[in-house]
Amino acid sequence: MSYTTRTTRTVRTFYSDGRGPPKVETKTYTYGDDSGGSSVNGGFNIGGGGRRFQIRVGGGGQDGSDQPNYSAPAFSQRPQVIGRASRKEKKDPFSGVINQSYDEIKRRCQEEGCLFEDPEFEAEDSSIFFSRAPPRPFEWKRPHEICDNPVFIADGASRFDVQQGELGDCWLLAAIASLTVNQRLFAKVVPPDQSFEDGYCGLFRFHFWRQGEWVEVVVDDRLPTYYGQLTFMHSVDKNEFWSALLEKAYAKLEGSYESLKGGSTCEAMVDFTGGVSEFFDLRKAPPNLFSIMLKASQRGSLMGCSIDADPNQLEARLSNGLVMGHAYSITSVLLMDIETPSMSGKIPMVRVRNPWGNEAEWKGRWSDQSREWSLIPDSQKESMGLTFDDDGEFWMSFDDFSKNFEKLEICNLGPDSLEEDELDGKKRWEGHTENGEWIPRVNAGGCRNYLDTFWTNPQYRVTLTDPDDDDDDDLCTMLVGVLQKDRRKKRKEGLDMLTIGYVIYKIPDDTKEGPLPLNFFKYNASCAKSNSFINMREVCTRHKLPPGQYCIIPSTFEPHQEGNFLLRLYTEQCAHSHELDEETGIIEEQETKPRVNGQKKPGKFTQTSQAQITNRPEALAFLTKALKEIPPPTDEEQEQEQALKASFRRVAGDDMEIDAYELRDILNAVFTKEGSVEFVFDGFSLDTTRSMVAMHDGDLSGKLGFDEFKVLWADLRRWKGVFKEYDRDRSGNLSSYELRSALHASGFRLSNRTFSALVMRYSSKNGNIEFGDFILCAIRMKTMLASFRNIDVDNSGHAAFDVDTFIQTVMYS
Repeated sequence: MSYTTRTTRTVRTFYSDGRGPPKVETKTYTYGDDSGGSSVNGGFNIGGGGRRFQIRVGGGGQDGSDQPNYSAPAFSQRPQVIGRASRKEKKDPFSGVINQSYDEIKRRCQEEGCLFEDPEFEAEDSSIFFSRAPPRPFEWKRPHEICDNPVFIADGASRFDVQQGELGDCWLLAAIASLTVNQRLFAKVVPPDQSFEDGYCGLFRFHFWRQGEWVEVVVDDRLPTYYGQLTFMHSVDKNEFWSALLEKAYAKLEGSYESLKGGSTCEAMVDFTGGVSEFFDLRKAPPNLFSIMLKASQRGSLMGCSIDADPNQLEARLSNGLVMGHAYSITSVLLMDIETPSMSGKIPMVRVRNPWGNEAEWKGRWSDQSREWSLIPDSQKESMGLTFDDDGEFWMSFDDFSKNFEKLEICNLGPDSLEEDELDGKKRWEGHTENGEWIPRVNAGGCRNYLDTFWTNPQYRVTLTDPDDDDDDDLCTMLVGVLQKDRRKKRKEGLDMLTIGYVIYKIPDDTKEGPLPLNFFKYNASCAKSNSFINMREVCTRHKLPPGQYCIIPSTFEPHQEGNFLLRLYTEQCAHSHELDEETGIIEEQETKPRVNGQKKPGKFTQTSQAQITNRPEALAFLTKALKEIPPPTDEEQEQEQALKASFRRVAGDDMEIDAYELRDILNAVFTKEGSVEFVFDGFSLDTTRSMVAMHDGDLSGKLGFDEFKVLWADLRRWKGVFKEYDRDRSGNLSSYELRSALHASGFRLSNRTFSALVMRYSSKNGNIEFGDFILCAIRMKTMLASFRNIDVDNSGHAAFDVDTFIQTVMYS
């Protein structure tokens, strides 16, 4: 009998935006209002920069005050419009997996007297392979159908329990073998309070660190077999099943067993610990590598090693017993005492394990039964746990290790990985995390090779305060890791790992807050970077830097590539980090240099007092003054202005007012005239001229007077000049990556979230912004900021609207 949490064979999924009780959804994802209920009285939130912009709609807060009910922090990932269905939530491939409740499933199974069958990971071929049909007919069996007395863990878990099956996931096995060395970490991933006896219902659970948080993954105990034998990972003991079930849970998390083929040992180590991984090329190893490995071992870090594969042979065996293209785990690093009649001292040693768990071991010095072991006292052999069985484990001197292996991976445990009673004089890393996203057209700028777009990538400021305690050069150790999310899970969609990396720049002390502009990167060299751009899930490099402020820019190698990432920073001393951003608003009281015919002239923004802002037209006048001083018109522009005046008087009639239709005809007669603009332009749309009228129409008359028309004309002149400056090929289009700079030149500041929203709204799918759309964007920015500023008379970043005013403000713009 099968069990699911709903009769529709779907699993309950809980979503919450933090504003009320969780909302229950199902795997069918029938979304309506995902705001989490009405507990916030219809609140809307606009996050931007380091501040919170809040808009409250309705009659007062929950406490009866006029203040907004809540605020949400600005996120570094793709912004979400409150009150609208989230495409990301709908398409999240993990939503059903991580929201299955172990306790709820177990209770229901026990009530109904049935064994659990997982609807999120069916016992069928598609759970094994996503790219092809299985090579042989697999049969899914429960452990009690495979043997008479199955146990979850027999006599404690050890590295010898893990045996590789037919799946090419030796990297995963090497990580699991390393995990068993630290019993506390192992118990966190594999809860030991599970069995095939008391309370058994075919249900087991495991915990994995997934992209910034620990998640619980539940599975049923049906396992793929062939002729009654487990096909994939298994234990030496035929009746022990923790390793096979752990592999199944990990396969479920990644989408299928086939998704586990090929990988890095550190990838699994990170998922078992939440740590940050490092990669070392042993052919270019730093001189203090053994010290790094010894400290890592003492901190409980997980380590793995390998030899580059032979392109002509899969897992080729060398004469020294090692296997090429095969992942090994490092289970111990120590300084071993040696004493002979002629010498005494310490030898750096490394213990390595082959996950095959057989006789395929190292055959050189310090191998099993080698004569070197006769020089070691029996007491030390015993303390080292030395055995000479054909179990896949062997010792090597560090010198032989570094000469015969080529790659080393270290997973450094995070700040929460060591309990107080485990520290014993050790120090935790100081950890910081930042979630981000590369969005094509917005901030997917590619690497430094693509300078014009590189600066648009997400930027993060890191402040290193104090040097390491034991550093004679007064430098700070910083581990930087960039992890790309969900890529292995999405292999079945044809997506593979992106080629990723990062660059670090020193920020001068007098640099103001906000994203660093293009010119900074033109004239400043980086001070550090990732070892390479590589198509691995995570890139991580160790740096030694002086105290100070730095900008870290994670990126893909090629621009325009979409992906989510997690930036992680580990330092020995306290540090601070945040995304570089700015507040949305008007650039005020700052010197600027407007351009006239391509030449820079001095100018200054001005600001009026808040007392002058009493209604919408006056607020617009304030914004007009706050923008750049307008340079004197050229001869051509003077002729256009005279023609416009004549057209306006002719069309407007006695009341000297025009509507959006008449405004469109007047402007297009000028702007589409041959030679009037230096780029392709077919004229303003009716939607654009309606917004032009609305910008100056505080009384909702739908009309524009001549004085307002003159202000509009001044704005159009300025914005046209900005557009010409950034439309360098005179195509009549801006690149979406240039929109932020163009709007800055027009007097607007944009937070990262606001900028992302504007690109999605006003750019084409290939990232172009036409002149008419640029003007429409600038008009609506000016209108909305004026409206907000008019309500926010205290400049607090909060504006309280009644529902009618809010709808009028948003819809009539």
